[in-house]
Amino acid sequence: MKYIIASDIHGSAFWCKKLLDYAAKAEVDKILLIGDLLYHGPRNPFPEGYDTQKVYEMLNTRKDDLLCVRGNCDSEVDQMVLDFPMMDDYKTLSLGDRTLYLTHGHLHEQDKPLTPLQAGDLQVNGHFHVPTFKRLEDGILYANCGSVGLPKDGSPHSCMLLSEENIEWIDLSTGNPFHKQKL
Repeated sequence: MKYIIASDIHGSAFWCKKLLDYAAKAEVDKILLIGDLLYHGPRNPFPEGYDTQKVYEMLNTRKDDLLCVRGNCDSEVDQMVLDFPMMDDYKTLSLGDRTLYLTHGHLHEQDKPLTPLQAGDLQVNGHFHVPTFKRLEDGILYANCGSVGLPKDGSPHSCMLLSEENIEWIDLSTGNPFHKQKL
């Protein structure tokens, strides 16, 4: 299995298109969107190419390729225009012999999963807008995919490419990886 994991589009049609173009090129099994799809949030500036209608139109054309969870800026009114479910607080998937736990990251501490995970399992968050990887004390792996539309701390507009062996963080401005982590 190969997945794109992305978060925090925040209504940027410009960066959403870059994400979807990269996903088509990467030939992934699914695109996993982990929150904050349409709205920019009251503390954030408008991202480049802010156009929530274009974003939901683009995402709706890829509805069969998407698996999504809700972020802190997502609401029931957003779900009304999306043709795929996005209101769950978390999802779990299998990735080989690992459990992949996806959540936006706003409902609990950054390094504390909501469900019991075991050593070698991977929790992925968005919300903090900075690409990150950590091996936690209990052997659980933690990663943050960064942000598609509003990166922070000088990080690039990014997503993750995840396989059973590796995570690659992709700079969406170039389509090239900027960090690779063996699992």
